[in-house]
Amino acid sequence: MALSILASQATAQEQSNKASNPLLQKSSLQYQAPPFHLIKDEHFKPAFEYALKKHDTEIEKIATNPNKPTFENTVLAIETSGEDLNRAMLVFSNLTGSNTNPTLQAIEEEYAPIFSAHNDKLYLNSTIYQRIKAIDPSKLKGEDKRLTEYYLQQFEIAGANLADDIKEKVKKINEEMATLSTQYSSKLLVSRKNATVYFDNEAQLEGLSKEEIAAAQEKANKEGKTGKYAIGIINTTQQPVLQTMKNRASREKVFKASWTRAEKNDEGDTRALLEQLAKLRLQKAQLLGKKSFAEWKIQDQMAQTPEAAMNLLAKIATPAVEQAKIETAVIQKLINEQNGGFTVEPWDWDFYAEQVRKAKYNLEESEVRPYFEVNTVLEKGVFFAAKQMYGITFKVRKDLPLYHPDVVAYEVFDTDGKSMAIYYLDFYTRDNKNGGAWMSNFVNQSHYLKQKPVIVNVFNFAKPVNGNPSLISFDDVTTMFHEFGHTLHGLFANQNYVSLSGTNVPRDYVEFPSQINEHAALDPIVLKNYALHYKTKEVIPQTLINKIKKAETFNTGYTVTELLAAATLDMAWHMVEKESDFKPTLEFEKEALEKYGLLVKEVPTRYHTPYFAHIWGGGYSAGYYAYTWSKTLDYNVNDWLKAHGGMTRENCDRFRTYILSVGNSVDLNKAFVEMIGQEMSIEPYLINAGLNGNK
Repeated sequence: MALSILASQATAQEQSNKASNPLLQKSSLQYQAPPFHLIKDEHFKPAFEYALKKHDTEIEKIATNPNKPTFENTVLAIETSGEDLNRAMLVFSNLTGSNTNPTLQAIEEEYAPIFSAHNDKLYLNSTIYQRIKAIDPSKLKGEDKRLTEYYLQQFEIAGANLADDIKEKVKKINEEMATLSTQYSSKLLVSRKNATVYFDNEAQLEGLSKEEIAAAQEKANKEGKTGKYAIGIINTTQQPVLQTMKNRASREKVFKASWTRAEKNDEGDTRALLEQLAKLRLQKAQLLGKKSFAEWKIQDQMAQTPEAAMNLLAKIATPAVEQAKIETAVIQKLINEQNGGFTVEPWDWDFYAEQVRKAKYNLEESEVRPYFEVNTVLEKGVFFAAKQMYGITFKVRKDLPLYHPDVVAYEVFDTDGKSMAIYYLDFYTRDNKNGGAWMSNFVNQSHYLKQKPVIVNVFNFAKPVNGNPSLISFDDVTTMFHEFGHTLHGLFANQNYVSLSGTNVPRDYVEFPSQINEHAALDPIVLKNYALHYKTKEVIPQTLINKIKKAETFNTGYTVTELLAAATLDMAWHMVEKESDFKPTLEFEKEALEKYGLLVKEVPTRYHTPYFAHIWGGGYSAGYYAYTWSKTLDYNVNDWLKAHGGMTRENCDRFRTYILSVGNSVDLNKAFVEMIGQEMSIEPYLINAGLNGNK
C-alpha cells in the first residue's frame, strides 16, 4: 500500500512538473512558436528527464505490441513518438548554438551521452527493426512507403541487425563520441574568444573603416582593455579585416591568431579530442561492417560512396589549383612592383587580391560596401526577391517573445495571402554564439501533426556601433541569400511526416536549394532594389554592377582550392581504414593535403583541422564535400534557368514544385532530372567557376 501511495505521489509530482514547464506544453503561440519569455535555463533538465522517460515508454510499447506489425502501429508510431523530447531539443539546440551560457553548456555536456544512449535504445532495437522489416512495402504508397523505407535504412545504418555484444560496443562508442563532440564545441568557443587580437593604436589598423575601428575600440572597452582595439576571430581561416588592413605585421598577427587558435596547449586546444573522435568513428564504422567511417556515413547520401565524392573533388581540384597558381603569380608580381621585398603569404592574399581586382576590374570592396547595409539587403533584397520569385511576403511581429533582444520575428504569407510560417532572424555576432551562419527549425512542418514551420536564420555580422550602419561585403550578401535559401526549403515543405519534411534531406543535397537562391543576389531587378547607398540612398550605378558581374570568377582558384582542401581534409580523416594510420593532428593534415595536391602554401584550407567545427562538432563528418556536390547540382539548374528565361515566376514555381516542396518524400535524383531533363554533369561547375580555361 505504501509503495502504491509513493508511486501515486511521484506520478502526481511529475504531472505537476509537466504542467509548470513551458517546454513540456504545446505552445499556445501561433504555430507553436516557442514561449521564450517563459523558458528559463532551469526548465531544460526537468523537461529532458520527463520527456526521456515518456519516450522510453512509447518505444517499449511499440516493441511489445502483440499485434501484427503495420505501418500505423510501428512506423507511424515511431514517427509520432517523443513529441515532448523533440520540442525541448529543438529549442535547446538552437539556444546552445546562438545564445549559450555556462549553465546551458554544462547541461549540453551532461546530456550528450544520455541523448546518444537514448537514440540507440530506438535505432538498435532489433525487435522494432524486425517489425519494420515485416511490413510489406508493396502494399504502401506515397509518403507511407517512403517513410517505411527511410526507417528501415536508418535502423540498418545504426546497426539494429548486429549481434547484441556488437551493439553494446557501438552504444558505448556513440556515448563517448557525443561527449567528445560537445566538449569540442565548448573548447572551440573558448579558443575563438581567446584568439581575439588586441592592438595599441589606430595606426596598426590603418585601412579599416572608421566604423570598424570604432567597433574594435568598443569591443576592447567592453572587455576591460581601455585604450586598446580588439579584433574578434570568426570561424573561417581567413578574416574579413585582412582585405583592407595595410600594416603587414598586423595582418600576420590576425592570421596567426586565427590559424593557431585551437592548438595552444590551453583550455581551447581541441587536438586531443578530435584525434579521439577520429579513432572512435573508425572503430564504430568497422563494428558496423564498413572499411572506414566515410564508407559508413555516405551510404545514404547522393554520392553513396567516398570514392564518388572524392572523384568529384579531384576533377575540380586540378584546374582549381592550376588557377590558384596563376593568381599567386599575379599577386607576387604586384608585390614586386610595389617593392614589397617579400614572398606572398596567406595573410597577404586578400589584401593584394583586392588590389588586383581593383586594377583588373576597377573594383574595390570599399567602393561596394556602402551599398550593402544589412537591413536594407534583407528587406529590399532577400525578402523582395522571395516575393518576386515565389510571391511570399513578410510582416514584423513585435508581439512574439524573443530569445535575445537582437532577434526579430516575422510572419510569412504565401502567394495567396495565407499565413504559412513564423520566421526569426538573428543578425549580429556575440561571444556566446557559434561562428558562421545557419538555418534551423523550432517547429518542423507536418500535415499529419498539423504543424506549420517555425524557422530561424542566424548570422554573425558586426553589430552597428554609435549609430553607424552595419555595412557588409558582397560575400556576406551572398551568405544572406544562401541561408535564406535554406529557409525557403523549410517554408515550402509540404510533407505529412517530419522525418521527410523540408531540409531533412541528404547533406550533399541540402545545400543545393540554398545555393540556387544565391543567384538572386545578382538578379538585375533585385540588385537595384536593395543595393542602395546607406547615406545618399542612391541606387548602385550600373557601371559598378557590371564590375561586380565581371569579377564573379575573380580569385576563383583561391576560393575553390581552400574549399576543396577542407573537403578533402575531412574525407582524409574519415577514409582511414587502419587506426595506426592516424597521426598527430598537424602532421596528419599536412600529409593529407600533400597527398591530394592541395598543400598550397599561399592558399590555406578554409578550416584548419583543430577548428573544423563542421566535422568535429557540427554533423558534417565525411560530409563537407556536400557543398561541392550541391554546388554542381546548383550550376546545372542555374544553367537551365538561364536557358529558360532566368528566375521568372514560372521557373521558380517549377523549382518550388520539383525541389523545394518535396523534402525527402521522393527519389531526389529523379526529382532533379525531372526539373532540368538530364542528370548532373560536372561541366557547368567548371564553366561557371571559370575553371575550364576560358576567362
